[in-house]
Amino acid sequence: MQHKMRFLLLAAACFATIGALSVKAAEEGYPHRPIRMIVPFQPGGASDFVGRIIQDKLASELGQNIVVENRTGASGYIGVEIASETTPDGYSLLLGNIGTMAINASVFPKFKVKPLNAFIGVTQVVDVPGMVAVHPSLPVRSIKELIQYAKDRPGKLNFSAAGAGSNSRLAFEYFMQQAGIKIVMVPYKGGAGGASLGAAQGEVQMTMLTSSSLLPYIRGNRLRLIAVIAPERLSAAPNAPTMKESGFPDLVVGSWQGVYVPKGTPKAVVNRLFPAVVNTMKDPEVVRRLGTASAAAITSKSPADFRKFWESEHNRWAKVVKDIGAVAH
Repeated sequence: MQHKMRFLLLAAACFATIGALSVKAAEEGYPHRPIRMIVPFQPGGASDFVGRIIQDKLASELGQNIVVENRTGASGYIGVEIASETTPDGYSLLLGNIGTMAINASVFPKFKVKPLNAFIGVTQVVDVPGMVAVHPSLPVRSIKELIQYAKDRPGKLNFSAAGAGSNSRLAFEYFMQQAGIKIVMVPYKGGAGGASLGAAQGEVQMTMLTSSSLLPYIRGNRLRLIAVIAPERLSAAPNAPTMKESGFPDLVVGSWQGVYVPKGTPKAVVNRLFPAVVNTMKDPEVVRRLGTASAAAITSKSPADFRKFWESEHNRWAKVVKDIGAVAH
């Protein structure tokens, strides 16, 4: 009996050692097969725009193909949930944004997956400024005119939002609160892509979305730009005043994005991903392509630094959600 017990303990120890060596070997050889990048929004939005731009350069940095996979629905939650359930081995990345990673948890308290508990942040990658645009059929050309037009038609106008938990929705709610107006939200599935198209097609009268989503329609005269949501005027639209110039100094909201992996991903894998993503964001061609939509490549000093930023953004938006009563019940 004692011999049998010793044999079982020895076998268990051997298997544990072999398992540990296998994991270590996998980490050291990472990556040795294609990697997927889950984008929790449909094509045409800011997240997809960024994912497609960094795809090839990141693949070059890692020596493996990167496959962008759009998994949409529930204000980005579907993609986040799918990413959280993948094997934590570095072969499934999540391109999360301010809405999915810092806002949804407060707006949708019933969502099962809590990003801060379910993911490891690798690094921030971009910050995309916002814009306020109206359909050309609306006879307004400034924020002041928009406010007066809305005051004359309380509750009769609507705006598109990239989901109920998006920063575009919260920013618009804050704007309405400060301006003393009431405009009805129309949430779109799939994120900014659907919301911007809805505004361009005249399904709604206005929107407040990212520059990467709106600029194509503005340049095509399907939307009229009346203000930018950024600290300064944008080179891509130099004639558009900022919200600060339009009387709203506190309305400076960007849509940051970052690369994440599921909790439990080995530190060695995160340490391999971090410099690869940072180098990708420093590539001149990546910077140039992002610049066409006034998106800025911004990376973190380290995964720990990104975590601190992420937590601070979560806390900041939790207060905004509470203050404007945006919790979904």
